[in-house]
Amino acid sequence: MHRFILVARQTAASLGCRGPGGCRAFLRQDGALRGAAGLAAARPPSARLPSARLPSARLPCARLPRPARGDAVRWSSAAKASAVKITEKASREKILTLESMNPQVKAVEYAVRGPIVLKAGEIEKELRKGIKKPFTEVIKANIGDAHAMGQRPITFLRQVVALCTYPNLLDSPSFPEDAKKRARRILQGCGGNSLGSYSASQGINCIREDVASYIERRDGGVPADPDNIYLTTGASDGIATILKILVSGGGKSRTGVMIPIPQYPLYSAAISELDAIQVNYYLDEENCWALDVNELRRSLNEAKAYCNPKVLCIINPGNPTGQVQSRKCIEDVIHFAWEEKLFLLADEVYQDNVYSEGCQFHSFKKILYEMGPEYYNNVELASFHSTSKGYMGECGYRGGYMEVINLHPEIKGQLVKLLSVRLCPPVSGQAAMDIVVNPPIPGEESYSQFIKEKESVLNNLARKAKLTEDMFNTVPGIHCNPLQGALYAFPRIFIPSKAIEEAKTHKMAPDMFYCMKLLEETGICVVPGSGFGQREGTYHFRMTILPPVEKLKILLEKVKDFHIKFLEKYA
Repeated sequence: MHRFILVARQTAASLGCRGPGGCRAFLRQDGALRGAAGLAAARPPSARLPSARLPSARLPCARLPRPARGDAVRWSSAAKASAVKITEKASREKILTLESMNPQVKAVEYAVRGPIVLKAGEIEKELRKGIKKPFTEVIKANIGDAHAMGQRPITFLRQVVALCTYPNLLDSPSFPEDAKKRARRILQGCGGNSLGSYSASQGINCIREDVASYIERRDGGVPADPDNIYLTTGASDGIATILKILVSGGGKSRTGVMIPIPQYPLYSAAISELDAIQVNYYLDEENCWALDVNELRRSLNEAKAYCNPKVLCIINPGNPTGQVQSRKCIEDVIHFAWEEKLFLLADEVYQDNVYSEGCQFHSFKKILYEMGPEYYNNVELASFHSTSKGYMGECGYRGGYMEVINLHPEIKGQLVKLLSVRLCPPVSGQAAMDIVVNPPIPGEESYSQFIKEKESVLNNLARKAKLTEDMFNTVPGIHCNPLQGALYAFPRIFIPSKAIEEAKTHKMAPDMFYCMKLLEETGICVVPGSGFGQREGTYHFRMTILPPVEKLKILLEKVKDFHIKFLEKYA
């Protein structure tokens, strides 16, 4: 105890606690040090004694007379000055700064949630505060989030997920037996019969079996092996994972990844993060965004001078362009990939979203099989699907799958190892994916309602696709190709040279400037085409067709009025 008092007095003296009441003033001024416990905290750990042996009431300095008012002010000032010096000494440069962070992460850009969306969020906050704008709400047409735009969930899917989430509902008469049957099967595949348990890294086995059966039905009997199915956290997770395992080399041998322009920014973002080489090939806007093999060949040959192109990405139906590839086009692409020894990635998340007459979705897997064993047994192909698009629109569940065929057996083990690092995809998302691939069938209790809801969503989307195309094509300075599929319009817009010059003064791309003005004057949030890539000298924006029909009509009218005024202002 005497040793503690001695150390306490020495500590107080070293910090200027001299004179009457000095020690108490010291204790009072430093909020972190109070009584004996505070003084103990100020000492090195090796010098501390058990707190039970240090009652503050027994400290001699606690019994000193109260200082005069002037003394308290004087010692208070000294303590504050000392605290400032300690703080200055303690401060240091941050370890993680923009200069020291991973440069690949800094290079990542994702236009769909980029600056324009941040600005939209700021405007929404201002509207909530009562700040007057020329509009009363922000319409976020920047992203394909169906339920956020008012689309109703598919009843059967939600019933099964609800039953899996809260199994006590299995005894409820409010749920149909076909939903209960699927929920029981999914739960039996879960550890402890609970959706809250981890699954195998590749996904729940019975769900992978259902995915394989779905692919076989979709592709007219083309065989699918559940062992080639990997459940994922949305399609994005699968795409990023496959790219991660494909990228290697350095310098001119660094992996090149061929992507369509315009593209979905996930691809450019993943390529940047992995420090791979982006190899652009351009879709033919004059021919309804068609994919031309001659353009693929040009792109590949040019890229060979600076990288090793070994991946070819296809988005079908297209995002943001909405084209649906013909069977002949897919055959040409597969032959090109076989000939040039390219690994094919087929992003097919919009496979249910086909609207135009004469257009039909063909999976790359099916066409590859039908081209014969020379192709089917050799071309490496990863195909992706998701719960987020189609008629389901269940973005938040983050459910998806990929089918990977002709993978080298040793690489398959490496892929499973890589997937195991993230343990497993969300099990609720896996359950949602199961209902997409295993919906009610004719004769089951829920079939009639399911088909009615599914067709209602898809018919409504087809109507809105045509409405959007027709409306844009009535506006001077806007041209929109047919929306054959997917969930977006990607119209080409004319931007006068005066507006281009003003955009430069704001250090903005011209179409970013246009979209920012559109947001600020109408409350409509769309994504500039520069975020997806476009040919030099052309300008576009991407807009989803998901808003309800009446709101979509209002949105299109506002865009029309804005564009006409924009042309008048900058003509």
